[in-house]
Amino acid sequence: MTYAVGAALQQAVYKALADNSAVTALVGGSVYDALPRGSLPDSYVTLGPEDVRAGTDRTGAGAWHRLTVSVVSGKAGFHHAKKIAAAVSDALIGADMTLERGRLTGLHFYRARARREGTGDVRRIDLTFRARVDDTP
Repeated sequence: MTYAVGAALQQAVYKALADNSAVTALVGGSVYDALPRGSLPDSYVTLGPEDVRAGTDRTGAGAWHRLTVSVVSGKAGFHHAKKIAAAVSDALIGADMTLERGRLTGLHFYRARARREGTGDVRRIDLTFRARVDDTP
């Protein structure tokens, strides 16, 4: 197992979302790796938690990453949040991502969880994707 490709995968996922016209049409430039200080926009996308498991085999070192991308929206109902979530999925699934280190051999949708937060005015959808990476230093 190796975690050596973790930062490169995160960078590639962020770039794929931030550069995607469908995502930016819905949230503007509000795609974050870390939330900014101060007030947040009405709707945004942020990278979230990640779980990694060994994926080394005879072909070399690698890992399975389960990474979460969160969609947050203050608009009424889940419709807007689900439109953003669909754009996020479309931007990542099947994307040709070049990593600074290693190689992405596959990125697939794993699951989603939609819920209200706080007083119920905020909608949040956590999308989990499963990525297989091979380390090729």
